[in-house]
Amino acid sequence: MYKGQGAVRVTDWSDGQDPYAAAAGLLRPHGRYGVSDAAWALHLLGLQEALPLTAYRALTTALPMLRAVKDEHEVARLAAAGAAADATYEDILAVRFAGRRESEVAADLARLLGEHGHSQVDFTVVGSGPNGANPHHEAGDRVIRDGDMVVLDFGGLKDGYGSDTTRTVHVGPPTDEERQVHDLVRTAQQAAFEAVRPGVPCQEIDRVARAVITDAGYGEYFIHRTGHGIGVTTHEPPYLVEGEEQPLVPGMCFSIEPGVYLPGRFGVRIEDIVTCTAEGGRRLNGTPHELAVVA
Repeated sequence: MYKGQGAVRVTDWSDGQDPYAAAAGLLRPHGRYGVSDAAWALHLLGLQEALPLTAYRALTTALPMLRAVKDEHEVARLAAAGAAADATYEDILAVRFAGRRESEVAADLARLLGEHGHSQVDFTVVGSGPNGANPHHEAGDRVIRDGDMVVLDFGGLKDGYGSDTTRTVHVGPPTDEERQVHDLVRTAQQAAFEAVRPGVPCQEIDRVARAVITDAGYGEYFIHRTGHGIGVTTHEPPYLVEGEEQPLVPGMCFSIEPGVYLPGRFGVRIEDIVTCTAEGGRRLNGTPHELAVVA
């Protein structure tokens, strides 16, 4: 008998039988249950129909700290995933950008993530020129041009744990304004990183990054939260956003990713995964933050 097997009860059914009726026999008719965030709506609706007096909550909502605080082995896996994403970024800098579609560069990112050990690619954002001003842009058919700023945001799962990093590159020499905005985002990201320490509310990290950008006159162009947790999924609690009073705890792992998005022109985002330690923050990404120039 496997360890823990005595706590597990298995029920099967045959083709043509109702699987939800079989599952209903394992549950209390008036019970409250936690379900995976990724549970299929079809299955949850089937259980609700079979047991209409039961109630369900997403486990992330019901037990937010259970996954938020990682042990040393989990942090090591996240660090390994981050290193693989870093290697992907270093390789993509040698790829031709000008004259190619965003979707082609995104395909290069996906391929490289796989070559560096990712079993699953969750996203490969390539936002060139004005498309970079949309923080949730998906790579499309726009042809990247000389003079474009390009936001690269990519990640997925390696050995069951997530990666997520963003760097912004420029095709050919940047203008003074483009370099200035990039330097501003880099300063905000560094300030937020330096604010990480146990006991600091999550919202304070957002406030620190936002204050740097607002003081420079670009506050209205920072249009998303500063970060999100990461673990066995690439986005999970805690969230670094105004209103989140959860204090940081050693072992929490999350992104720090401020940005500036100028509509119709360009965007800049810099993102690292960071873990909170007893001494402060530790980056799990190590690629340079300077504005890289690509061909």
